[in-house]
Amino acid sequence: MGHGWQGAVLKLMRGRDFTFTVRANERISGRLHRLSFTDGGMLRETGIHPTMWVRLWFDNHGRPHQRGYTLVEPDPAAGTFGIDFVLHAGCASDWARAARPGDTIEATVQGSAFGVPDPLPSRLLMVGDAASRPAIDSLLDAMPLTAATIWFETSHPEDTEHVLRHRTAGRELVPVPRRDGGAHLAQTVRSELPDRLTPDAFVWIACDTATTRTLASFARKQLSVPKERLYALGYWRDA
Repeated sequence: MGHGWQGAVLKLMRGRDFTFTVRANERISGRLHRLSFTDGGMLRETGIHPTMWVRLWFDNHGRPHQRGYTLVEPDPAAGTFGIDFVLHAGCASDWARAARPGDTIEATVQGSAFGVPDPLPSRLLMVGDAASRPAIDSLLDAMPLTAATIWFETSHPEDTEHVLRHRTAGRELVPVPRRDGGAHLAQTVRSELPDRLTPDAFVWIACDTATTRTLASFARKQLSVPKERLYALGYWRDA
């Protein structure tokens, strides 16, 4: 399958293409499906970092469609990793439901970059949802002794079941129901973030694109969070 104009742009931006092979599939919950992959040599070539993600290419009625997914438990030595799919309507979820060991999918690595803050922050202040949950987990794993507050937007009762796999003292989960296209999450974080912000805290925001932009702007302009203490990336767009 060709990747169309999006693939051409990613090539110009030095995107690297790989082919992944499904090793196993596992239904984790009614909404969450995990596929395990062999990496086609990717991890050896790229290395790994917390929150690392790749672009998978799907066939959408004969047209290429790409979506970004965070790697779960990447193992460079074995050349394996997992990807969690939140199941809903669409070509990506349809492919994940039907995928079986031996099936392959094309992928591009471009745009994923994150370094653990140095020195480590006293607290992580994180905003995310089901789409960014694997990235939240990987960042918490990378800083296991760092306290954290996670505002986690939910659209389904099962969404919080797999957050904070390693719950420890000092890590606070704040479930926030999705309402008004993300406006409720934005309002909640705007009212609660200032009281938790310290000079060396690190703010990490990854939810729908509009809400991410709103909250990143608030952190920069109203709270004066310096750029080296703020990371924001929109993970998806409202239809």
